[in-house]
Formats: sequence, C-alpha cells, structure tokens
Amino acid sequence: MSAAYAVLGGAFALGAYAFVGYPALLWALARLRPRPVPARGADEPLPSVTVTVPVHNEEEQVEGLLASLRGLEYPPDRLRVLIVSDGSTDRTNELVRAHEGRGVRLLRLPRRVGKTAAEAAAAREIRTELVLNTDASVRLHPRALLELVEAFADPDVGVASGRDVSVAARRTPGNEGEEGYVGYEMAVRALETRVSGIVGASGSCYAILASLHRLPLAGDLSRDFAAALRAREHGYRAVSVDDALCEVPRAPSLRREYRRKVRTMVRGMRTLAAHAALLNPFRHGLFSWMLWSHKLARWALPWAGLAAFAALVALAPHAEWARVSLALCAALPVAAAVAWWRDGRVPRVLALPAWAVLGTVAAIHAAVRALGAGQSAIWEPTRRDAAPPVEAT
Repeated sequence: MSAAYAVLGGAFALGAYAFVGYPALLWALARLRPRPVPARGADEPLPSVTVTVPVHNEEEQVEGLLASLRGLEYPPDRLRVLIVSDGSTDRTNELVRAHEGRGVRLLRLPRRVGKTAAEAAAAREIRTELVLNTDASVRLHPRALLELVEAFADPDVGVASGRDVSVAARRTPGNEGEEGYVGYEMAVRALETRVSGIVGASGSCYAILASLHRLPLAGDLSRDFAAALRAREHGYRAVSVDDALCEVPRAPSLRREYRRKVRTMVRGMRTLAAHAALLNPFRHGLFSWMLWSHKLARWALPWAGLAAFAALVALAPHAEWARVSLALCAALPVAAAVAWWRDGRVPRVLALPAWAVLGTVAAIHAAVRALGAGQSAIWEPTRRDAAPPVEAT
C-alpha cells in the first residue's frame, strides 16, 4: 500500500515539476539574474544570410514560400535563398527555377536522402555568415530575419530561434490543443533565454552561425535540437527571439499530428543520446539542469503515468477515491479513441484530454522506436496547408 502511494505521489510530483515547477524556477532565476542581449551598433553592417529550405514535392507551397521570403525586410545584397529539392518528382524544381537569378538558387538532389542529409548537402554550398533554416509551409513575419540577426550582436549567441505562432486554415477542437501547447512552449523558451539559453531551437525557423551549421550530423538526428546542443558544446548559447514571428500551420489531421510527434520525438531522443555528455551537471551546470527538466522530465511522464495507473489498480479494492480516479483515467483513452476515429472532430470538452492522451501514447511509441535499430532517416514531411501570408505591422 505504501509503495502504491509513493508511486502516485512521485508521478504527480514529476508532472507538476515538469509543467509548473520548472517554469516557476526559471521565472525566479530570470528575476534574480536577468541576461540582457546587447544591441547592434547603428553603423555596424548586417551579416550575410542564406535561407535554406528543404522541400519534397511542394509544388503547391513553393510560390507562397518564395513570396514570403521576398517580403523579408533585409538588404537583398546580403540575402540568398537556397531551395534544396530532396528528390522532388512534381513541378517543384520547375517552379523554383523560374525564380533563379533573383537571389534564389535551386539545389536539386537526384534522389531522396532525408531532411537532415538534404540540409547537410546545402551546408556545403553556403558562403554566408549566417544560415536561416525554415520549412515550405511556414510564413515569416517581414521583420523576422532582422530580429533574429539582432540577437547575434551578442558574441555568445550561436543560434537564434523564432517564436512559433500556431495557425490553421480550418480550426477544429483537435488542433486547438496543439495551439495551446505551442504557446506554452514559447513562453518556457522565453524564460530559458532570460536565464541562460534554450535547449532546442524551433524547426520552423531558426538562424545559426554558418560555422556551426556546417558541422557534420548523422541523418537520423534532429538538426534544430542538435543546433542548440552543439552551440553549447562550442561555447555559444541558443536564444529564443520573441519578436521573430513565424506562423506555423497546424496539421489538419489528428492522425498526421500523431505521426509527426512520433517522428519528432524519435529523432529528439536519439539526438540527446548523441550529446549525452551535456546531461552531466558537474560539467555543464545550469544548462544540464534545463536539459533534464525540459526534455527528460517530459519524456519520463508517460511512463510515470503508466506506473500511477498500476498504483490506482492496486489501491482500488481498498479506497473509494482510487476507484473513482481509476474510472476517470479509464475514460481518457475512450476520449482519445473517439478523437482518433473522428480524426479530431470532437466536442471541445474532449479535445484537450484526447490530445494529451495521444501525445502520451506518441511519447511511449517514440521511446520504443528510438531504442530500436534500423530507423529510416528518410524524411516524410507532414502535409500541411500553408500558413497565411504575414503582414507587416
């Protein structure tokens, strides 16, 4: 009995710490030791930037993408756009070629190699000081690049990540859960930046020193997560820039979002395993604590939840509250199953519970796959409607 109570208490404490306690401690540290970012001098020239976008069969997105990049408020002579076509078989290459000679270049890969490998191929072609990585469906605010570049006025900064704004052409309760989570995640990253630096950049939009971007990376790892980790290993920090807005479309399908979560977490877990030395608090201090809290604590929660469910089963014959709790817990997978069957079209009261349960299952699924061998490095992008154009304000 006492062991069951200990398991329940431990699971609750882990969840409270991961989602409430950790941000609260960051907030307190930020007030005790704020870290201002120096401003770039008015006469200091802007660095040269290459925007790289890996694409695969994005003929419906590429025109809107290039229009968004042309709208960036940045000196044209300091900006290059490199579209990396990862074995595209539709009209993507043809559409990009129509824009060549206007600061746009197509790098065509004859066969699919996966997103990380495509980005590595692009890295060999880059001659600018900074690299901005983004995706075909993302739309950047006109000042997003300027805001990201401003962060590099601090010589300690090696990576500057944009602030994701979750949008959808068609709002459904299923994807509104994603919207709330993205807002929470951006708030945590803002606190991490004020304390020291973020532990992972946004895959939707982040800028990085070209010297860091060129470092080799295995094809089954996550480049945006690795960017922040390798920056720390080389004496830099990664920051989140609140004013660098990038609109990220939500997956229109709950099933697609589930598959995306599994892929993302598998690559994230393997990336952290490749940089496990950063988890040593005796060598990396504050950053190690943030990595444990932001990543490992969250990844451990699904397993803690399973242990808590087993503890409730053990307590149910002896306590009415345990039986009620067990019934409520059993109802959550039902809500998730309904949401899966209806692909996110569920009453709002079921949306967040269903989204949370599917996220938990995705984390367990990802952990099993991450521990397995033979994971394909080939990138299959989540098909999303493009975010609407972002207007200057």
